[in-house]
Amino acid sequence: MTTAQSLRLSAKAATAADIAPAIVNQTQPTAGADEAVIEIFAAAVNPSDVKAALGSMPQAVWPRTPGRDFAGRVIAGPQDWVGQDVWGTGGDLGVTRDGTHARYLVLPISALSRKPKSVSVAAAATVGVPFITANEGLRRAGLRGEGQTIVVFGSNGKVGQAAVQLATRAGANVIGVERGSAQYRGHASSKVTAFDSQDPNLVQSILDATGGRGADIAYNTVGSPYFDTALQTLAVGGTQILISTIERNVSFDILAFYRRNLQMLGVDSLKLTVTQCAQVLNDLLPGFDDGSLKAFDVDESSLIPLSGAADAYRKVLSGSMDRVVLAP
Repeated sequence: MTTAQSLRLSAKAATAADIAPAIVNQTQPTAGADEAVIEIFAAAVNPSDVKAALGSMPQAVWPRTPGRDFAGRVIAGPQDWVGQDVWGTGGDLGVTRDGTHARYLVLPISALSRKPKSVSVAAAATVGVPFITANEGLRRAGLRGEGQTIVVFGSNGKVGQAAVQLATRAGANVIGVERGSAQYRGHASSKVTAFDSQDPNLVQSILDATGGRGADIAYNTVGSPYFDTALQTLAVGGTQILISTIERNVSFDILAFYRRNLQMLGVDSLKLTVTQCAQVLNDLLPGFDDGSLKAFDVDESSLIPLSGAADAYRKVLSGSMDRVVLAP
């Protein structure tokens, strides 16, 4: 019988090279009242997991088990949940409470969400952070669908692809912008017009694609490099969503900003608990069941054991476009 294990972080790493989570034995926990025990089959490594290991999350507790996203099976708890395959994520997981880079995870029953049967375990483990982040931004920015235009900057990234999927599923017209590519590479429910961000006439190209009106929502997944372009391509009353950045400080024309009734919206998915995220995943479940939403492709043979976690963390920090998934 294989010994159950988990990762443990006891202190922040000074540099990426110093990331070395300990691997410790883990005893199967007991489910308390209103709790369930989940056996984790797959758990993605997200950039926020690595940043938390580097001490970038001031709210993080030490020591702890890292990891936010997961897919697994309920093995203890209410009988109607035992044996059910589940998936999930949470801004508290792996930050203020033990996370998913472990064999076992204890969650409140309210945090359980059924995994779609059509989605493999490995792929299901990659859905959480990207789709929760994309959904939260579009929800708060007022995505309705038909008649709206959404520009996604960084459209081939994971949050970008999730935003494209959600917006096209809702019936919106979607434009993608990606560095070095004029092609959208992910799933969508309708055609996505794509532009290379290095196009010297990018602003005008986007405006032309909207009939000169501009976009209702600019989902900026990168931050500072696209900040000004996103503002210039918004329609009157439009909203720019920000979830990340490279440079912390940018300048912009305040006069033009308020005269066009523009808005900016910051989204930090760490503010959403595992229970809140389960509710969102339940809302998105019909889309994954009917195929209008798709998880990211993951080769199950490429899953990484916990012994390779340190290298997996560094791979994510280096900006790998592949989905890095652990198999605890």
